[in-house]
Amino acid sequence: MERYIDPSHLKGTVKAPSSKSMTQRAIAAGLLATGNSIIHNPSYCDDSLAAMSMAVGLGARVEPSPDRLLIHGTGELKEAKLNCGESGLAIRMFSPIAALYSEEILITGANSLRKRPMKMIEEALSQLGVQCQTTNGLLPLSIKGPLQGGKCTIDGSVSSQLLTGLLMALPLAEKDSEVTVINLKSSPYIDMTIEILKDFGINIVNEDYKHFRISGNQKYRACEYTVEGDWSGGAFLLVAGAINGEIAVAGLKQSSRQSDMAVLNALKDAGASVKAEKDTFLVRASELKAFSFDATHSPDLFPPLVALASYCKGTSTIKGVSRLIHKESNRADTIRTEFGKLGIGVEISGDIMTITGGRVKGARVESHEDHRIAMAMAVTALKADGRVYIKDSQSIAKSYPAFFDDLRSLGALVYE
Repeated sequence: MERYIDPSHLKGTVKAPSSKSMTQRAIAAGLLATGNSIIHNPSYCDDSLAAMSMAVGLGARVEPSPDRLLIHGTGELKEAKLNCGESGLAIRMFSPIAALYSEEILITGANSLRKRPMKMIEEALSQLGVQCQTTNGLLPLSIKGPLQGGKCTIDGSVSSQLLTGLLMALPLAEKDSEVTVINLKSSPYIDMTIEILKDFGINIVNEDYKHFRISGNQKYRACEYTVEGDWSGGAFLLVAGAINGEIAVAGLKQSSRQSDMAVLNALKDAGASVKAEKDTFLVRASELKAFSFDATHSPDLFPPLVALASYCKGTSTIKGVSRLIHKESNRADTIRTEFGKLGIGVEISGDIMTITGGRVKGARVESHEDHRIAMAMAVTALKADGRVYIKDSQSIAKSYPAFFDDLRSLGALVYE
């Protein structure tokens, strides 16, 4: 679907979307718990729906309603072939969980996920005695347990998501386990995982993010869990306000462990007007200046921060380009190409992206079926000197289905 956006001044209050990352983790924990778990304020984006489908296939009963999600956990496998859609977290988190079953399970995915490397899953599970095989390093992925526990070493430089899956599955193994992680990135996401596991009665020993000790034969405790607002999606709203608005973004916890909360540091360095009132942030357009930001542990901030940098006077730099290769698109190249169409110069040198702010012009751009690129294009369009057309804008459903509706509620001129 192609949408187009005219320059628009935003005004009003909007609630940040629910965290899809925390929703997916809570769904997995609910699957592994005995009894009924209730997840309040869940995200129903495509990635969360994929996690729900995986949980159902692995034996859970899932009952969604607008404001809550009930999950009845059970250990009986229902489907031997599972599809995790385009969710990178789902494939990396549910693969170790699928290894708990003695039956052979085939896991596949859709679109861009079928091109993303999966060898690290095979290598990790094989170290733990699980029969696991990729298809030439890609999906589909065949897994046959049961996972017994033990020791394994994984590389955390590409993603922390596989570690999340291991931390969720290994407490149910018979033996105690130790996971050694080399060069872990996005460590705040591991804090989120350990925090959710604690809520469900599971204990993990974290030794400086290098060694994780997990006692076997633990039991998940069904509970009620409330999903907080999503700083990844909220970052686009905050940047939108800083570019051309006077808005309040509600539902973002100041005490959050989400790494993308670091967007506040970038906004501050750029001279944006941001004030916090409990879990609501007031953002007002102001004169913006160039900033430098390290996104190594928060790579999802690249798209909204490039949008911000487009309106900053001078040249901004963002570190962490190496984290962008295996996303929904090759996000570094996509950013350079699509922002170039808007008249913004983006250069890449090693791990650094350089953005020169200037006059944003109207143009036709593409999302490359990448949800964060679609949202970045929309936010950048808010103060362009002409209409911006966004091809495949429906990709926002992966993480933030109501994004364009929320922009409209604030006064954005969005057409489809």
